Amino acid sequence: MSIVNTVARLFNRKAKKAENDSKPQILQRKEHGISRRQLSENALKVLYRLNKEGYDAYLVGGCVRDSMLGAHPKDFDVATSATPEQVNQLFRNSRLIGRRFKLVHVLFGREVIEVATFRTSPKEEHNSQQAKTGDSGMILRDNVYGNINDDAMRRDFTINAMYYCVKDFTVHSYADGYQDAQDKLIRLMGDPETRYREDPVRMLRAIRFAAKLDFEIEHDTKAPIKMMAPLMEQIPAPRLFEEVLKLFLSGNALVTYRLLREYKLFGELFPLTEQCVADDEFAARFVEQTMINTDTRIQAGKSVTPYYFFAALLWPSLQRVQAEFLAQDIPPQPALHKAASRVIEQQLKRTSIPKRFTIPMKEIWDMQSRFQKKKGKKAAEVAESNRFRAAYDFILLREQCGENLKGLGNWWTNYQDTAEYKEVAANRKPEERHVKKRRPRRTNRGTPNDRQRSRRPE
Repeated sequence: MSIVNTVARLFNRKAKKAENDSKPQILQRKEHGISRRQLSENALKVLYRLNKEGYDAYLVGGCVRDSMLGAHPKDFDVATSATPEQVNQLFRNSRLIGRRFKLVHVLFGREVIEVATFRTSPKEEHNSQQAKTGDSGMILRDNVYGNINDDAMRRDFTINAMYYCVKDFTVHSYADGYQDAQDKLIRLMGDPETRYREDPVRMLRAIRFAAKLDFEIEHDTKAPIKMMAPLMEQIPAPRLFEEVLKLFLSGNALVTYRLLREYKLFGELFPLTEQCVADDEFAARFVEQTMINTDTRIQAGKSVTPYYFFAALLWPSLQRVQAEFLAQDIPPQPALHKAASRVIEQQLKRTSIPKRFTIPMKEIWDMQSRFQKKKGKKAAEVAESNRFRAAYDFILLREQCGENLKGLGNWWTNYQDTAEYKEVAANRKPEERHVKKRRPRRTNRGTPNDRQRSRRPE
């Protein structure tokens, strides 16, 4: 067989597969097992309203996947034929967000229903305001609208290319998404290298889904990840901060951490910590124990504050940098402060950390030496701090990982049973919250015409 015929046969096979992938498998209620009782009432309200106004609308992605697997999703996303502007006009309790990927948030108290318009691949006639791609292939703007079949092909993973229709209670599954969910398989839609270049965060999402769902990553989907991990440098630091919270504060931190290291992605998020973990046994043990403790708290229904998690994850780096300053004959506390500033500055280049978190991080680190002061009124002064509990937990974590603090954790544990501590705790001021100050109301409200132009259309 000639090379030409072989290439033609492979091309036809790919074309046929793409055509089959774009045709959904329609699953009836008894086949997919999703009950409306599993679904958010507010999400159903959005679907009913869009359908009533003549628009196609479906629940899509993780909420469909998780409901099908018997879980209880927290977030509900809607895909619709209505444009963002049409959705925004239809729901008074909504707001338009995003430029790179324009969508609408419909607000029901604390619950947010995210509504996105069906997307399709851009063509030559679309301008840069609708679609734009960087030199490396990364999607910079994606606001070209299509139909549900087009939208399914733009999804990241097959298990997220499933759409729930409230009209007839069917699920439309594309590219064998339903079968992959049954087989516990994470598979990218389309060519993996192309899809990762479009959005490198998809590599993190593959890891997150594998850890969360206890799924395997399909061979072709995982094959390029190690090689393409450096593409994470293209992602804005604020977006990576949000991704880190999703990765580690969902109850699967330890499995996620090990997978990230296996696929060379952890170092892209925490380069200083990766350097420590790679050649320091205590650092490796400390980070793993941080993940274990985080999972334990979340699985027990307790909260984990981001500042504590970041403080723990960056502690080995802080100790290493502080040692460098101590070697320059800088006193311990100034050395700690300089090290803290440097470590946070370096980390901000990869993942932004809001100031409301960096300040308590530094306080936790600073209090570690203050815990050594137990004589006289020193203990009460330490206990008065709003960060006492977090700093105390940090002491226990250090001892748990084998650091010899000469019984410090046990001493402070016993101290909390004393009358002195209980009196201090009772008078401790509540933690200050960073609240943005409201701007004073303007007295000059402009002309009636100005006010008319600024009013949102009903």
